Amino acid sequence: MDVLTFNLNNPSRQRAERQLSWLAARPEHVMVLTETAPSDGCEFLVARFEAAGFRVVFPRPERGERGVMIVSRLPIEEPLTRFGYLPHRYVSVTVETETGPLDIIGLYVPSRNATEAKTERKRRFLQEAGRALKLGTPGARLIIGDFNILEPKHQPQYPFFKPFEYAFYEGLEEAGYSDAFRHLFPTAAEYSWVGRTGDGYRYDHAHVSAGLADAIRGCLYLHEPRTRTDRLTDHSALAVQLDVIPTTLLTVSDPTDLAAASALF
Repeated sequence: MDVLTFNLNNPSRQRAERQLSWLAARPEHVMVLTETAPSDGCEFLVARFEAAGFRVVFPRPERGERGVMIVSRLPIEEPLTRFGYLPHRYVSVTVETETGPLDIIGLYVPSRNATEAKTERKRRFLQEAGRALKLGTPGARLIIGDFNILEPKHQPQYPFFKPFEYAFYEGLEEAGYSDAFRHLFPTAAEYSWVGRTGDGYRYDHAHVSAGLADAIRGCLYLHEPRTRTDRLTDHSALAVQLDVIPTTLLTVSDPTDLAAASALF
């Protein structure tokens, strides 16, 4: 099973059309799309993927907020109860595989500045997400998305980040999760967002639960969406390949072909 995370950066309708072309050509079974909003661009993506037969989970955030959209070529189940705090930023689905259910949790952690309000908002989200991930039902789980945090040993180090931000990453490790990229590349320097000064940040992550680490067969940052001349977004995407096999595939068509997508219905 292959899973992709991609920060949409709340696109305009025009940019969403270009993003759709790129996403439609990807091979991943599940795509976790972050920095979403109930905007023309995001609603365009929902409509096209749904018309093409994909399953889409998109809890719309309130005005001014951002969230997560999950697009799947596989049948999915949603939990009976949603995450309590900023639930549009913590979106969970379950897919069936030949070795049992796999939970996929898409995260879009709030960013912050130096103000107390935004710092406390991020602190609370990370604390509640960390608690939920530790107390969740045992089993196979992939946590993936834009965490807006760095690993504690990130190079270079930046003085802006606070202990509570590093503590979330450390808490995942303590709970038995493995950073998929670090599992394969212990010392590699990769960045998914680059500031105007050229400083790099590895904000986008994928972690797997205990027992799944040996199933990681690939984890790659895809820089093209960020570096191409008609830049699709300000983040690199992250693609993860797991050595697990989904039990069922949906019948889907090319979402860029409106006529073909409509023919499914």
